[in-house]
Amino acid sequence: MSRPQEPHRPFFHFGNPFRMISPKGSQLSPRLLSLLNSFEGTLSERLQKLVPKNKDDILSLSWMKLAMESLSEIHCDIKNLITELELPVTDWDEKWIDVYLDISVKLLDISIAFTSELTRLNQGHLLLQCVLHKLESNHPDQCIRACSSLDSWKKHIGSKNPRVETCRPILDNLVESLDLHKVKNSAKGKVLMRAMYGAKVATVYICSVFAAAFSGSSKNLLDLTVPDTLPWALVFSNVQTTVNAEVRNIFSSGNFTVLKELDAVDACVKNLYPMLRDGSGPQEGESFKKSVSELRMTAEKLSEGLDSISKVVDGFFKIVLTGRDALLCNIREGVAVPNSMLGRNVEEQVVR
Repeated sequence: MSRPQEPHRPFFHFGNPFRMISPKGSQLSPRLLSLLNSFEGTLSERLQKLVPKNKDDILSLSWMKLAMESLSEIHCDIKNLITELELPVTDWDEKWIDVYLDISVKLLDISIAFTSELTRLNQGHLLLQCVLHKLESNHPDQCIRACSSLDSWKKHIGSKNPRVETCRPILDNLVESLDLHKVKNSAKGKVLMRAMYGAKVATVYICSVFAAAFSGSSKNLLDLTVPDTLPWALVFSNVQTTVNAEVRNIFSSGNFTVLKELDAVDACVKNLYPMLRDGSGPQEGESFKKSVSELRMTAEKLSEGLDSISKVVDGFFKIVLTGRDALLCNIREGVAVPNSMLGRNVEEQVVR
């Protein structure tokens, strides 16, 4: 396991492993080169989407939803590539299968951790709804009751999720798997391994951003190094540099949370809480009503964002799971992976 405090070294210690797949060294057919170029070109486009026009959008729930959608699309691209390569499971090297299955189970674990945190954050919304209900009750003790619920909300949101804490060891393990396995006597295998390398890099990086955001720790944010000979390397470097700089800037600001919509709710809570604590809220007139209205609006926006991203994370989980199940099924049957399992369109797999 690599140490979180140290930058990750390049993954290749024996020269450039991609020379084996160059046209000069491997004599890939025009069709295989076209498939590889198409995959890597699409990968660049999907990564480019993650560089927002406004850096303030980074770590907003809408940006995180976009990042997870892009990741789901990349994994669907891999499935489509396997179909296009017409590479049956019976022709897969045992090492390829082991790598695929090992990575997939780790991604399922990470997805479960993310879902757990999104559920926990959504539970906090129920406490906010309770606050708003009490403020509208006209009960003599409405301020005291609302204060108590806000205290419960702050305690709930500020607590740590043990499942999210398990993401860093998983990410470290995935980083160690980021290399290109040597492929002998299989041009299709070389194309598949290089494409899978790109998908793995994108997956590990995006998951590290999510882990950092959900854990409240920049230590979970990875700095990955990829060979600059890859056609998508420059785009990836731009994404990583832009996003990591802003994420670390957000962490250094000392905000209650790094999630933009959740931080907006916290700002409203801080504004409203003194009025409730002093018992002077209802007498504040328009100022009090405005504070309550802003809390209601930001809480609803947070809830909608959490619901939206939860669906996308669930969609990613299903994509990984169906790919894994298809491979296991066809290993047992010793037949090619059916197009129905590996070649579905993104629209059919991603839950939006």
